[in-house]
Amino acid sequence: MMPIRTRKLIGAIALLLLVVLWAFGAMAFAQLVLPSGNQLAALLYYAAAGMGWVLIAMPLISWMLRRDRAR
Repeated sequence: MMPIRTRKLIGAIALLLLVVLWAFGAMAFAQLVLPSGNQLAALLYYAAAGMGWVLIAMPLISWMLRRDRAR
């Protein structure tokens, strides 16, 4: 049984790592895939990539905020 404070600490560190790695990954992928000069495609890609990390973060946040069970 892990206390909520420990879960929040682990979750906060994991969220920071997730955001940093997601941003670098999205930029690297964009350099390989996006055609240069197409600003509309870049806008749509970065909008989708910018919201994509939230889908991964939602289960982590719900785990962080789960209440401790009564013993």
